[in-house]
Amino acid sequence: MTGAAFFDLDRTLLVGASGTVFSKAMREAGLLTRSFPGESLLYGLFNRIGETLPSMALARQGANLAKGRSRKLVQQAAEGVADALMAMVQPLAAPLFEEHRAAGRAIVLATTTPYDLVKPLADRLGLDDVVATRYGVDVDDDTYNGTLDGPFVWSAGKLAAVSEWATRNGVQLAESFAYSDSVYDAPLLSAVGNPFVVNPDPRMVLMAAARRWPTISLAAPTAVSDKRKRQGTNMDLQRLALSVTHPFFFPFAKFRIEGTENIPEAGAAILVGNHRSYFDAAAIGVAIARTERTVRFLGKKEVFDAPVLGQLAAAMGGIRVDRGTGSDEPLQAAADALANGDLVAIMPQGTIPRGKAFYKPVLKGRWGAARLAALANESLNEPVPVIPIGLWGTEKVWPRSARIPNVLNLVTPPTVTITVGEPITLAYGDVEADTATIMQAIMDLLPEESRTHGKPTKQEIALALPPGYKGDHKKEKDRRPGHD
Repeated sequence: MTGAAFFDLDRTLLVGASGTVFSKAMREAGLLTRSFPGESLLYGLFNRIGETLPSMALARQGANLAKGRSRKLVQQAAEGVADALMAMVQPLAAPLFEEHRAAGRAIVLATTTPYDLVKPLADRLGLDDVVATRYGVDVDDDTYNGTLDGPFVWSAGKLAAVSEWATRNGVQLAESFAYSDSVYDAPLLSAVGNPFVVNPDPRMVLMAAARRWPTISLAAPTAVSDKRKRQGTNMDLQRLALSVTHPFFFPFAKFRIEGTENIPEAGAAILVGNHRSYFDAAAIGVAIARTERTVRFLGKKEVFDAPVLGQLAAAMGGIRVDRGTGSDEPLQAAADALANGDLVAIMPQGTIPRGKAFYKPVLKGRWGAARLAALANESLNEPVPVIPIGLWGTEKVWPRSARIPNVLNLVTPPTVTITVGEPITLAYGDVEADTATIMQAIMDLLPEESRTHGKPTKQEIALALPPGYKGDHKKEKDRRPGHD
């Protein structure tokens, strides 16, 4: 038995989603009289983040919606847009096809999209077969009868359809390849011996990291510096993650963001923010996502040691910090990133203040940010902008006393304020003075409440302590990943 290569369609072989193309063709052929409510929004969301349950629920209704329609007219409409779809095929798909053909593998399109719509495209690509959702047909008048002829080829249904095809064609899945962007194709990717993730959706980013599935791009290659390659960072992965870091994906928080114009459009800069919550990094990510930049965070070693989270952090170019060693290697790695023109984010406090200290108006910082600024200034022979960020309200989303954020607070979500200030003028050498300057600049961005809070209550103190805290924090050891 031999293997085959199974390719998903939308956002894998194609640059985006085929739905808009097919929808337009159906309307022009008179098979649809109008677009459905929210169509453009749904397709736009699909193009950006991939498959969603609402989009698949709508796709499941396709057979019923097609009832009574002429199969011949649908096939003609599909032929009419096949060339337009060919223009959407990713540039590196063709050479990948050739590799599989040279190895004697069949190349199969495996897609939820109805068979009659995608068959003309598959023929133009020279594919060996198509595994797709098939609509039932009334043989008397060649119209669709509103049923499915076989499984709905999605998620477990796609695996079932591919497995049936493999058995029928003498193909062994353990010797096969599968390519997809969608987390819902995890059953198929798990079943083949060679899974590959292409243009992963946000959930697939996490799954690929957890299962160590290789991530590839079928887009045209871009020039990458040798230095960037040696650093081993995958900024494309981070750019994808940041592209979907939008308030829409955090319905349990409201965001008020100001000052992102102070983040340089290009070139090195150090972002320095206060530390109030485990949600701080996500909040900064939401702000950065409003720009065209990516950012490298300095993070504690516990983050990188954590399952899934650690692999993702490393893949996104995070810089590991192990305070126990006293090594300057993380700062040097951050300085190298700055020399490469990256943004680097660091929280000078190093840890979330505990208990009563959380409510003190004066923020105490470590010297790391000031030392990094001095190191970068020395290596680049010019000042690197240091941009302060004031965070407020993140502790309402994820207080230190909680193991997870309050994702169920959808009715009255707390407001998170992210204020980006203007670049700070530093001495670039006197780390103690520069640290004080940095912390003052951050404090100046915080609301008046930060300076007039007053004596905290017992309940407020409890919220600022780790779960299970029972004594002197100097003796307490909180080993949960990412917690201080």
